[in-house]
Amino acid sequence: MRTPWAGYDVLDKWESPSFDTVTRGVLSQRLHAVPERRFLSEDEFRQLEAIAARLIPQPDRAAPIPIAPWIDADLFENRSEGFRRTGAPRLQDAWRRGLAGVEATARRRYVRGFSDLDPASQDRTLEAIQSGEVADVDWGGLSAEDFFGELLKAVAGVYYAHPSAWSEIGFGGPASPRGYVRLGLNQRDPWEAEPAGSGRRSAP
Repeated sequence: MRTPWAGYDVLDKWESPSFDTVTRGVLSQRLHAVPERRFLSEDEFRQLEAIAARLIPQPDRAAPIPIAPWIDADLFENRSEGFRRTGAPRLQDAWRRGLAGVEATARRRYVRGFSDLDPASQDRTLEAIQSGEVADVDWGGLSAEDFFGELLKAVAGVYYAHPSAWSEIGFGGPASPRGYVRLGLNQRDPWEAEPAGSGRRSAP
């Protein structure tokens, strides 16, 4: 995978002052306790996996970061940001309508479900949804553009909560317990990752 931090692994900090018991517990769950599907139907779950694979492709990962299971878990627990737009459906209903809208849009354009499309057709379907070029009747009163924004935010949020993604972007982990001190432009604390070829190494 192309990254300026090739060879950097945030998990090398596991026993360092950068991580504490709470942090290690959260990371262990993300790494080893991927939740089972509990909210979405099998078809909806498969569709969400296909959507996530187009929004954040992971062709170079032997074991892709799981995304759909964590979104499903949030939906099962009905965990939201705590607010919604006036007139918008509640979280679980919004996702069911939104995924149905994606499926209907794919079928209207290609006479096949989203999961069964080739990657290029999946991309074109998502681009149409992002720009609102859809049949409103397929969306049950939901804004296609708004749902695309929620999709993208949810997928990116899960991806960048995973330590493999942290390593990819050179992120040293949460500010607690160690904290970050050098916050100026182009400044790094000694324990933060350095881009490959910089000639310096981060401390644990």
